[in-house]
Amino acid sequence: MTTPETTFDTVLVANRGEIARRIIRTLRGLGIRSVAVYSDADAHAPHVREADEAVRIGAAPAAESYLDVEAIIAAAQATGADGIHPGYGFLSESVALAEACVGNGVVFIGPAVGALQIMGDKARARAHVAEHGVPVVPGFDATGLDDAQIRARADEVGYPLLVKPSAGGGGKGMEVVRSGDDLTAALTSARRIATAAFGDDSLVLERLVRRPRHIEVQVFGDRHGKVIALGERECTLQRRHQKVIEEAPAAHLPDAVRQRLLDAAVAAAGSVDYVGAGTVEFLVEADAVDEIFFIEMNTRLQVEHPVTEEVTGLDLVALQLRVAAGGALDDPPQVRGHAIEARVYAESPERGFLPSTGRVLRFTAPDGVRVDAAVETGSEVTGFYDPMIAKVIAVADDRATALRRLDAALARTVVLGVETNIAFLRALCRSERVVDGDLDTGLIETLLPLAPAEPTARMLASAASVIATPNAPGAGSLWQRRPGWRLGPAAPPSAAEFLTDDDRVVVVPTDAATGAAVARDDTGAIWASEQGLTMRLRPLTRRARMQRRLGERMPDAGPREPEGRAPMPGSIVAVHVADGAVVHAGDPLVSIEAMKMEHPVLAPHDGTVHLLVALGDQVRRDQPVARVSEQETA
Repeated sequence: MTTPETTFDTVLVANRGEIARRIIRTLRGLGIRSVAVYSDADAHAPHVREADEAVRIGAAPAAESYLDVEAIIAAAQATGADGIHPGYGFLSESVALAEACVGNGVVFIGPAVGALQIMGDKARARAHVAEHGVPVVPGFDATGLDDAQIRARADEVGYPLLVKPSAGGGGKGMEVVRSGDDLTAALTSARRIATAAFGDDSLVLERLVRRPRHIEVQVFGDRHGKVIALGERECTLQRRHQKVIEEAPAAHLPDAVRQRLLDAAVAAAGSVDYVGAGTVEFLVEADAVDEIFFIEMNTRLQVEHPVTEEVTGLDLVALQLRVAAGGALDDPPQVRGHAIEARVYAESPERGFLPSTGRVLRFTAPDGVRVDAAVETGSEVTGFYDPMIAKVIAVADDRATALRRLDAALARTVVLGVETNIAFLRALCRSERVVDGDLDTGLIETLLPLAPAEPTARMLASAASVIATPNAPGAGSLWQRRPGWRLGPAAPPSAAEFLTDDDRVVVVPTDAATGAAVARDDTGAIWASEQGLTMRLRPLTRRARMQRRLGERMPDAGPREPEGRAPMPGSIVAVHVADGAVVHAGDPLVSIEAMKMEHPVLAPHDGTVHLLVALGDQVRRDQPVARVSEQETA
């Protein structure tokens, strides 16, 4: 990649994970000293070790560390940093951080405060770019209007409508309204979420594009008034407004439409005298691609920037540094080839995409492709931050080949110790509509819900070999390995039984052919991976086997499972019942939050509840959080 010269001596990276590592990599290549910051949860994270210097900035919660402007500035001053790179997320679009940098003589490697203020508010940005000839979705700013006035304006625009907060992003608070009768409930929900997430309940209402494609343009501006576009990216494959797979260039986009997008993006960025890297996002009607509408402008580097780097040959972080230091932009290079990126998340698609946390027992990145990873073997994935743990990027001369290379690379990616969406990403790569480029933002929802995955024969055999072979890698302690004690030589078991996470029993001969990657965690569970599929298999003990068989023969004998268990690790953020209360099957008992997701634990049956946790407690996956007694109620 091209590496422009800069004048920075020391740059503090105000972020974590894969983007921090990626920025540090460029800084090292340019001979610029790097400073990492970290929370207590990230004290041993890879980005901390890879930087030239690292500074602790607070406790694990982001609000007490990575979102603390004062702590970031103090770290910059203590280390002599003359620039701060905010990455993406956290403080990357923070007016407060940009102003603090100006006030303390540190260069904010991002746009000026004015551009942040205009583009950081969806309603203001929409009105601003419309005045500069950029096409916007029909709609209106609801600020200052009561519900009756909003209803009247909504009826004029027509349904369906999308209600969304003016502040923030990531799809939080967005509500689809199909008719006027649904509007009041949607406004109430959107305001509540917007207030909680952004501290601002201002709303924008726009016409809902029925089959939208999400296409964005990478723009750059310098301090000399030049703004360029570095091509577009297709970000249509997303779930709940969160992108999953991105590519550059966009699939099957006519040249005339592409040029309109590039021109509109340059106009939007130029209207605020933009400096640095930014992304102008558009909706394109899949069934009428000549209809394009501005959504918003993200005033920062994007997660998916690697696909633009791969088709332009540019290092966008290096380009950010050049522009921030006052350097001038060259004309944009020609886009060559096709690049596709898949986001690997620590989550379980089969369990409704619940986040997964824990220690990474093994991480093996595929060769032959670019991998930007947040983790390595031994890393801890916690519930405090976003669940994205890596990005896999494949490049080829054409889209079809790039897609096949991405699928093959994902098949070679091994993550043990946490669940991932790798198998789901592979299914997306092979989906007929994805291969054909017939995309819209609702495509992923058509593939849901997902059936529980079936472990392969080699995964089961490899897991069984850990049980049968005392010295197998990951076999654990003597007490975990041995099925029991007997006088005389012990005969190895002829078969092993496991429980899957959806409570199915699988049986496998211990002499079957092995070959899958396996590792055992500190609970005794065995993680197995093959061809991108990873599963946790829990050895079935003799006692558990006997209890299950008795239950199958006499389903009405004895009490049922009395405990409500945590479906994921996280913190207790709500307690819905009082200790000792009578509950009914399906009643919510407590709610657990991890990685920005909240999940309720429900009563397994009717009975009297006894809480085993309190508000604020941290819980492990499968930990009992409440016990419901049928006998006590009777």
